[in-house]
Amino acid sequence: MKPLQASSGDLNADRRADFAEMLLASGEPAQAAELLLGALELSPQWAAGWFRLGEMQEAAGRPDQAAQAWAMALKLEPADRLGAALKLELVGKAPTATAPPSAFVETLFDHYADSFEESLVEKLGYRLPDFLAQAIRKARLGRFRLALDLGCGTGLMGERLRPFVDRLEGYDISAGMLRKAKAKGIYDLLAKADLQHFSYIGDRADLVVAADVFIYVGALERIVGAVADMLADGGMFAFSVETLAGGGDFTLRPSRRYAHSEAYARRVLSANGLAVLSLESMVIRHDRRDPVEGLAIVAGFQATAASRKNSATG
Repeated sequence: MKPLQASSGDLNADRRADFAEMLLASGEPAQAAELLLGALELSPQWAAGWFRLGEMQEAAGRPDQAAQAWAMALKLEPADRLGAALKLELVGKAPTATAPPSAFVETLFDHYADSFEESLVEKLGYRLPDFLAQAIRKARLGRFRLALDLGCGTGLMGERLRPFVDRLEGYDISAGMLRKAKAKGIYDLLAKADLQHFSYIGDRADLVVAADVFIYVGALERIVGAVADMLADGGMFAFSVETLAGGGDFTLRPSRRYAHSEAYARRVLSANGLAVLSLESMVIRHDRRDPVEGLAIVAGFQATAASRKNSATG
């Protein structure tokens, strides 16, 4: 990704950085990195420039130099809005993290808020909200008194929930996304919240949804435990994950999104008294024209799930 802080504050450094971008676009990453390094000599405190240098070094096949640049970016900006720590993890220069930096997720979605729906739906073929809404309706007919849309974004999932929900609340880390969601007029409440540290004190919900959200969470134990505490008796939890094939619970992908295994999702749900009501494989979106495989899961408390199964076979 190009730096979010486009200017270094030094005109000459900016000019060199612009030329470096031209060289990178023309397929000369090594030369681009050298030119950007010269720009950083003029503006050594430019964290976004160091981050971009790391990406150019990575493109040039120089992982060690890339790691040095990302480490400098992280040193200059410890909040890590650009996600340098994730880049370091991917090249084996940082320990495995259970979640991305919150500042990175917030900055990412604030940056893409205006173009989010066009990019995701029209260009990447995103159909998860329709698919997940259908899975919810198959699991339970009728209306839901209260639904919580976690990581609501611009309201794509909320638009599908609104027709069968009496009260709909949306929570998201990005103020830019929340502004887009508010303009649609479909939520009864919208609030800014970091799901990594989410604490809910409202009425227990009949439905909690997290559509395409856990790709920016990693370890699921805390958030699934929090969701279980939010749910009313008989409530349901609908969510998605990118599919991790093979062993392991979850992993950070080069996209800087997390993938989770089906076994891990089932285990975390079960540990919180939730049983799978439905689980379906689907293509969540496309990434560089390649399909991104995922799981759409609807879960409920185990007693509710057992009752539903008995009524279906009785």
